[in-house]
Amino acid sequence: MSSPTGPESGLPVRMPRPRQPGRHRRPEPLVAPEGAPALVLAVPGTPSSATRSLAEEVVSIARSELPGLDARIGYLDGDNAEFFTLQAVLAHAAEERTARFEQARAAGMDVREPDGPVAVVVPLLAGPDSALLRRVRQAVMESHIAAELTDVLGPHPLLAEALHVRLSEAGLARADRARLFTVATAADGIVLASVGGDEAVQAAGITGMLLAARLAVPVMAAALDQEGSIASVAEQLRSSGSQQLALAPYLIGPEIEPGLVEEAAKEAGCSAAESLGPYPAIGKLALAKYTTALGITPQQVQQTPVR
Repeated sequence: MSSPTGPESGLPVRMPRPRQPGRHRRPEPLVAPEGAPALVLAVPGTPSSATRSLAEEVVSIARSELPGLDARIGYLDGDNAEFFTLQAVLAHAAEERTARFEQARAAGMDVREPDGPVAVVVPLLAGPDSALLRRVRQAVMESHIAAELTDVLGPHPLLAEALHVRLSEAGLARADRARLFTVATAADGIVLASVGGDEAVQAAGITGMLLAARLAVPVMAAALDQEGSIASVAEQLRSSGSQQLALAPYLIGPEIEPGLVEEAAKEAGCSAAESLGPYPAIGKLALAKYTTALGITPQQVQQTPVR
């Protein structure tokens, strides 16, 4: 038996835990605002099942960081059958927003006609690539949908962390500088491979400095899409004293043809780590671009130590 005031058995009543006061209070979880624009991940390169899996994992990470987020995937070279183009995804998002408004109004709800961007388009690129970004802008313009286009994901300290992890997974770097052991195959010089020409190399160099600080070895950026760039940078590192080099792709993956990293590693005469792929930081950075574009205050994106 129980009464309106609680159980009569004398058992303790579990009361809600009061919110902790002060600046050390745990922050309330962030939720996507109702009616917020969709996050549309613009995926470059030739679509494939591997590309789809990577993109889906990135948007899954973003959704886990922001419950309620409407996240979608649009391919620059899609076919609108198995892989929807960026234009088609934007058009569908606009149609759905209009349909929701009309249904609410038909139900007698006092709703305001939607305005502002239908979507925020985030290019799935670690660094700037003028040719690919031009195509993304063109696709947004051709869709005739109000959408905001963000910058690429890097440079950012989280990308330096991701590069460190990929190198350590390949046995080319220590997992943690604080641990007093060495890896026999650890590189003493890193070639940071990017695509997008000189602008991309300069941007990669910023993340490269952060990576060099983590590994305590020299890191130099080079362009995969410029003939001789990888070999030239590898020679510079060797001439400055580095003997065991490693190639670290400053790439997410879909933006280059398969096998290009392996060819570059052969050109440099060294081993290569995997591309960044769906590392958790990629999803977090994509979400950060989205929330910044909308003026939403996200939970602080913290660097996590590599273990």
